[in-house]
Amino acid sequence: MKYYLLLPILVLTLSASAQVTTFSIDSSKFIKPVMVTLDSIYQQDQAPRLKFLDAIRRKEKAPAVDSLRKIMLQKDQDNLRKVVSIIDQYGWLSPQKIGMNAGQALFLVIQHADLATQKKYLSMIRAAEKNGEILSSNLALLEDRINIREGKKQNYGSQSFTDTYTGQVYFYPIAEPELLEERRKSMGLVPMQEYAKLLNTAWNLKTYKEMLPEIEKLAAQRKF
Repeated sequence: MKYYLLLPILVLTLSASAQVTTFSIDSSKFIKPVMVTLDSIYQQDQAPRLKFLDAIRRKEKAPAVDSLRKIMLQKDQDNLRKVVSIIDQYGWLSPQKIGMNAGQALFLVIQHADLATQKKYLSMIRAAEKNGEILSSNLALLEDRINIREGKKQNYGSQSFTDTYTGQVYFYPIAEPELLEERRKSMGLVPMQEYAKLLNTAWNLKTYKEMLPEIEKLAAQRKF
């Protein structure tokens, strides 16, 4: 079973540092037709996920959950075709050009795409982050997801899974976990304890390091 992270949307102001956590937005400069399309895609991306995650939380029967998952994945494919067309025409569009929700839609559709698509756009998104055109936290999430899909350790601890038998939430293997908080801070991510609470679990560095061999075994059995 795949689990998808829902990202909060914040309207912020531009940071002068290399780390992109905020934007200065002038709505008069928006590319309105693209913004409207991507605002709609944002809703289409999030609505099926809310239903899917709610069904999991309520422990609905497998057929119902699988049906919602199929709807979500089909919508992902539809959204990806639209987003690829937009990127082909305009390149990467920052929130300064299309607004926050539309900017997040652009990222989320890539984040929810297949591995080949994620890798295809990774260099573009890295360049966008360097140029202040996407949140640093978004880049961190994409890099983590790619690493996990390739069987590598994640750097920012953003990717988790739920054990089918126990219901326990685990974080996929993290590289040098003692440096995790420093890396998260560098990309504008909240502290790990705060993030874990959002996932209805807890975080303790010592416990995680002790459990890492077992987590690696569990993760190796899963398809991301």
